[in-house]
Amino acid sequence: MSYLRKMKGNTQSPPRVSSREILLSWLGGIAGIAAVAFLNDRFVAGTGRLLIIASFGASAVLIFGAIKSPLAQPRNLVGGHVLSALVGVTVFKLLAPWMWLAAGVAVGTAIAAMHATRTLHPPAGATSLIAVIGGPKIHALGYSYALLPVGAGALVLLAVALLFNNLPDSRKYPEYWV
Repeated sequence: MSYLRKMKGNTQSPPRVSSREILLSWLGGIAGIAAVAFLNDRFVAGTGRLLIIASFGASAVLIFGAIKSPLAQPRNLVGGHVLSALVGVTVFKLLAPWMWLAAGVAVGTAIAAMHATRTLHPPAGATSLIAVIGGPKIHALGYSYALLPVGAGALVLLAVALLFNNLPDSRKYPEYWV
């Protein structure tokens, strides 16, 4: 197969999900992110800490919109985010003078670490990148970034996903834990 022919693809995109599934995914995304944002506003805002980061939006897509995906399971959600946060902080500490290099190394290393630990969760790539490019407020957190906002926020999302995704008879979450 020639190099360029590989770029044609070899199958079709999956069929559209039902309107009911779209509604459930929409409501789940609202509930999950609103819960993390509410807890952030009520208990964390003003302390110099965070509970919510941008990559949680992408996690919500997986845990409410693709709940059977291996990438959406609890091990991947929490493990992927925490591991990638640790990778991102470490890479920033080592390569901060070369931010362009640190950004790439953080994401690439996070992907490799998640593969090696079977915790691949695509939004966690952004979590490692945020540790590098997130600015002084994120950098000041050091390794505690992996606990708060990343670990605690991911656990809140997981709790909402467990409660919400098991309400309708048509859904069951998770597929597995470990």
